[in-house]
Amino acid sequence: MDWNSPQLRNKISDWIYEDIGNGDLTQSSITENIGKACWIAKEDGMFCGIELLKIIFNQIDKEINFYPLIKDGQKFKKNDILLELIGPSKSLLASERISLNIAMHLSGVSTHTYKIVEKLRNTGIKLADTRKTTPGLRSLEKYAFKCGGGINHRMGLYDAAMIKENHIAWSKNIKNAIERIRLNTPFTTHIIVEAENIDQAKEAILAGADSILLDELKPSILRENINLLREVRLNNDCKEERKNLIIEVSGINPDEIENYLIDGIDLISTSSATTKSKWIDFSMRYIN
Repeated sequence: MDWNSPQLRNKISDWIYEDIGNGDLTQSSITENIGKACWIAKEDGMFCGIELLKIIFNQIDKEINFYPLIKDGQKFKKNDILLELIGPSKSLLASERISLNIAMHLSGVSTHTYKIVEKLRNTGIKLADTRKTTPGLRSLEKYAFKCGGGINHRMGLYDAAMIKENHIAWSKNIKNAIERIRLNTPFTTHIIVEAENIDQAKEAILAGADSILLDELKPSILRENINLLREVRLNNDCKEERKNLIIEVSGINPDEIENYLIDGIDLISTSSATTKSKWIDFSMRYIN
């Protein structure tokens, strides 16, 4: 994660303007002084957002001093003090909602991810995210996913090729789709094929796909066919560097993930960390 990127800093400037606009109309209710505050966790979870918060506070007021008591990817308990702030009281008030909102959201993603990753512990299966992210927040949500113990799938359409149902329909077949990608992209391009059944998966392997994404297949079907798919790759007359096959499974309800702890699966991908996680509740309280 590039915390110094101009794009991120411009994004944060937009967040600040969205909330503060031309000025906080309520801040005239207090006299200017140096205030102290802390963040308190109102429930258990895993934290994410320290580096981001540093930038937010700095952009709002360089006089805000920020003292984190926790690290990204670290668990906390209800009533734990997460960080302390000292600075102009008006600036602390101006930063409160923006900073809390993004940290509660990202910590929610990390916490949700961690709970699923724990179910995969010692299985050799890794949890991967997807492109189902909030527009404008993808890099941050994927960072939060990593803080929770998951791994990042492709960031966008530009860093891996994934052939899905519509690509297959509009290119006539999987082999045509793969051949066109190999012809028109760098030789390092990783090609994933989303297969809705085992026959499609076999077709993709024979056509030279690097990864197979088995979508919404029952555990019984996966158990019967995972080793068979690997044999298809090993017996296929393809280039040596393409002998390795990554098998990914998706379309799983996280509550049923125990049914998919099957030997031979490399990845389970889920969008639930960004589409179904809830914010973790924090509050800012002033210290006398």
